[in-house]
Formats: sequence, C-alpha cells, structure tokens
Amino acid sequence: MKQKRKTAAALLAGTALAATVLTGCTSGGGSADGGGPVTQEQIDEAMSTPTTLTFWTWVPDIDQEVALFEQKYPEIDVKVENVGQGLPHYQKLRSAIEAGEGAPDVAQIEYQYIPSFVLSESLLDLADYGAADLEDDYVGWAWNQVSPGDEVWAIPQDIGPMGNLYREDLLTQAGIAEPPATWDDYAAAAKAVKDSTGSYISNLGATQAGQMIGFFWQAGVKPFGYDGAETVKIDVNSDGAKEVADYWTGLIQDDLISTDVDFNDQWYQGLASGKYAGWLTAAWGPVFLQGTAEGTSGQWRAAPLPQWSAGDEVSGNWGGSSDAVLASSENPIAAAELAKFINHDEESAMQLATQQFLFPPQQSVLSDPAFIDQESEFYGGQQVNKLFAEISETVDTDFEWLPFMDYVYSSYEETMGTVIADKGDIAAALDTWQDQLVSYAEDQGFTVE
Repeated sequence: MKQKRKTAAALLAGTALAATVLTGCTSGGGSADGGGPVTQEQIDEAMSTPTTLTFWTWVPDIDQEVALFEQKYPEIDVKVENVGQGLPHYQKLRSAIEAGEGAPDVAQIEYQYIPSFVLSESLLDLADYGAADLEDDYVGWAWNQVSPGDEVWAIPQDIGPMGNLYREDLLTQAGIAEPPATWDDYAAAAKAVKDSTGSYISNLGATQAGQMIGFFWQAGVKPFGYDGAETVKIDVNSDGAKEVADYWTGLIQDDLISTDVDFNDQWYQGLASGKYAGWLTAAWGPVFLQGTAEGTSGQWRAAPLPQWSAGDEVSGNWGGSSDAVLASSENPIAAAELAKFINHDEESAMQLATQQFLFPPQQSVLSDPAFIDQESEFYGGQQVNKLFAEISETVDTDFEWLPFMDYVYSSYEETMGTVIADKGDIAAALDTWQDQLVSYAEDQGFTVE
C-alpha cells in the first residue's frame, strides 16, 4: 500500500520525491523535538533568534503585512519573492522541492493544489505549531480546504464565494426589476436581455474550469475525492453534473450566453462595452471589475447566485489560496509563525482585505464594520463586501480535490473547452473528460473508486 503511494508521487513529480523530502529537517529555528506540540518557550526562542525566511507569493504589496511581522519579531528577516503566478509559480516550486534546494520556507498555494503537495510529503503539518487552535476563526468550508483531517497543511488566506454581478441599467431596459432568484429565472432573463438590448446576460468562459467547478460546487456535485494516500474518486459526469451541463448547453445553443475565453483583451472590452450584462464570478470579482470597466461605474449591482430551488441559499467557490510551510524549511517554527501572522493577525488580515483586496476567510474580518460596511460607488452605493460575507456562509463545507489538479485543468481546456466554444453538448463532453481523468489517474498508480 505504501509503495503504491510512493509510485504515484514519483510519477507526478517526475522523481521519487516522496522518499527524499525531509519532513523533519530543522536547524536554527528549531521544531517540536521528538514530535508533539511546540511549546511557547520554543516559539519564544525561535522568534528571538536571528533568522532569514523566504516567502514565495504573488500578492501585490504583501511587503506591508510582512513589515508588520518584522516589527513584531525584529530578529526575523523575510525575503519576499514573486516567482510568477499560476503554472510558473508551481513549476518553480516543484522543481525546487525536487532538487532539494532553493525552495522557500513559506509558499502561497491555491486550495486545489494542496493535495498534490501533500502527496509528495512536501508540506509541514502545522497542527503541532499552533495552527489547529485557529479552526474556529475561519469559515468552516475554507478551513476544511487546508485541514480535511487532523493535519493542518496551510493557513487560509483568501476565498472566492460566488455571486452575480449585473448591469442594473441593462436589466431594467429588459423589464427586469430584480436579479434572477433561480436558474429558471436566469434563463428567462437571459432571453429578455438579449431580445431587448442585444447583450448576453453573462459569459461562460470556454476554458474556465474554475467557474464550471464552482457551479458544480453550488449544485451539490462532488466531482472529486481523495483519501490522502492512493485512492481517488472521479465523478465529473454524474447525473448532477450533467444537469448543470445541460442547463448551460441550452443557453449557449440558444445564443443567450457567450462562450468567449475570459481574462483577455476581448473579454475585458466586452465587460466595458456592455456586450455582457453581467458576470457570474467570485468575491474577488467586484474589485477586479472596477478596474476593468471603470467607465460603467454606478451601473453595476451585486446579488447571490441564482438557485436551483426557490428559497435556497447556496453558493460555490471559485479561487482562493493559502500560505503553507515547506517540510524542508530549516526554520519551521518561525515559518509557521509567519504563515499564521500574515493571515490571522488582526491588523495584517484587515490590510489584506482592504488594501490588497483579498476576500478574507477570517470570521473577525467578515464581521468587522470597517470591512463589511464599506459602500461602493461603482455598485451604486451597495455594501458589496457585506453581501459576499453573507454568501461565504452558504458554501458547502465538504468539497475535495484530486492530487493532480494541474492535469485536471489542462484536460478541461482541451476537452470541455473545445466543446463549449463550439456550442456542443457539454454533458457528452463530461463523459470524455471522465474517461481521460480516470485513465490518467490509473496511469499514475492511483486506485479509482
């Protein structure tokens, strides 16, 4: 059984990484000698010892939060490095881990990629470093993303509960006084908007796996599962997933929803020009949209996602990340304190939310008037943070990922993306995607449920 896990890890990393990562390697900053929780005495000693930490992150201006940490712990110097975002970040991180040198002490990791680093035994379990005590300070589903069991693999940094941003002026022109409450209402509104204004009510990014998975999440679909070792569950073509797929296929084939590839110049122009009368997005979307469609200020509003059943209050998540400590860190206590401080210290967490505009997973920030009572001129004076704070409480707690989400996302683009762009049958494409993922998993040595 154990050998099969190592085989999977080796195939994924391109080397027998799981056998070589030094999960207990320490010096300088120390660790929990002999296992067990670190003591306050050990923490005090580590944080008063001259130490240099390296922190890989793509968050702009996070040096401000790091400065707060260094003020509290003047003996600790933190080198902040941005080695890229998305695939380049993970490629460099995996390469450094595989090489056994050059890896940071702390690294920003999106939730969906945590299992792949757990598989290769590359992350430090932070439970014995005081992280387990923080559980109640975060929304439950976000905490489950970093701690699906007794271990704590990272500290939540930001989240992406999903909602509906829409052009109130265009919906009003179409005779729609309120944002659609159900997906049936949304389909009817899509036709009214297209007939009256020529705009699409929204865009389903042809290659955007994160958005579609977020829709699955809201619908209660559980496409992935992982036991932390060698067994995975792959069920992307379940009846529930196909129901979601059929819904979008219908809107696309009726030319009521566009399928433009998102996050490029054409898409940005569509948001600014009124080609799209809305955007089904995550909590990070409102600030992003303000910079993209500045000329439409005052015309946008925010609402929860439409519901599959009238009266429900359920959402999914799209995006978000955490800060993890690498198992190879020679200063695990100091590194753990940095990861906790950046995302849990009251002043640091509030700065991340109000200056770096990361949507927070911390309960204290989500209930702080300084954050939730802000009124946005872009959204007609609406308290958008308060709305998404409320939405964050409606995300299903139990949602898992596979330990090879890099492949899942690339496979989605090639398989699902082509069918969506061609306005084909998305449910049928799910069958193809299912077969690809199962074959890949078995080739990597996993047992597929």
